Amino acid sequence: MIVFPNAKINIGINIIGRRADGYHDIETIFYPLPIHDVLEAIPGDHLTFQSSGLDIPGETADNLCIKGYHLIKKDYDLPPLNIYLHKHIPIGAGLGGGSADAAFFIKLVNTQFNLGLSAKQMMDYARQLGADCAFFIENKPLFAFEKGDQFESIHLDLSKYKIVLVMPPTHVSTGEAYRGVKPAPVKHSLYDLIAEPIQEWRNLIKNDFETSVFKNHPEIRGVKAALYEAGAVYASMSGSGASVFGIFNEKIALPELERDNLVFY
Repeated sequence: MIVFPNAKINIGINIIGRRADGYHDIETIFYPLPIHDVLEAIPGDHLTFQSSGLDIPGETADNLCIKGYHLIKKDYDLPPLNIYLHKHIPIGAGLGGGSADAAFFIKLVNTQFNLGLSAKQMMDYARQLGADCAFFIENKPLFAFEKGDQFESIHLDLSKYKIVLVMPPTHVSTGEAYRGVKPAPVKHSLYDLIAEPIQEWRNLIKNDFETSVFKNHPEIRGVKAALYEAGAVYASMSGSGASVFGIFNEKIALPELERDNLVFY
C-alpha cells in the first residue's frame, strides 16, 4: 500500500511558556501544504526500512515510521513490514515532514490491516511520536495549542491564493530556535487573529522564532523580505525554520530566489 505524506506550514507561532515536562506551551495554526513524500509498506519476512531521495539523518531505529510500527505492534499483531520512503519534503525546514511520515504510516497500517482505529486512537499513537504528529491524522487546517498537539477546528481556506515555499541552504536546529525565544503570554490569540482578513496578517500574526533565527541566519530574513518585495500578501518562516513561505494573489515565478534556494510553487 502506498500513501503520500504531505508537508504543513505554521501560520504564526506564539511561544507562551515553559512546561514542567520540558516542552513549551505554544499556539499556532497548522495548514497542509501539497509537497509530498512517498511511503509504502508491504508484509515481509522481517522488518526493514529503506529510503531514497533526500538523505535522512540518524539511525534507522530512530526513524518515526519504525517507532510507529513498534508502538502499534505492542497492541496489535502486525506482521513484519518492508517500509520504503522516498523523501521529498525538505528536512529541518519547519514543514513537519518526519511527523507526516509517522502519522501517514499509522493511517496506512490501520487501513491495510483493518485495525479499526478511530481518528482519536490514531492521534493518541501519533502524540507519542512527536508534538505535531497528531495534526496529520486529520490533516486539515487547525488551531494548535499546549505542546502543539491539542487542536480546535478553524475555518481557513487559502485555495484561491498561490503559496510559494522557499528552502534556503541553511539548517536551523529546533534546540537553537527555542534557546533564542523568550516565552510570554499573548494579548490576542491566533485563534481569533486568523479570522482577520489576510491583508491584515502582516501586522497581526508573528512567528516568535523569527527574531533570533533571523539574527543568526540573515539569509532567511532576506528570503522573507524578497517574498514581500515580490508582492506576497503575507510571508513568514514556517515553524522553527529554515523554510519561508509567501502567500500571493496569483501565480508567480521567482527566478532570483531559485538561484540560491529550493523553491516550491
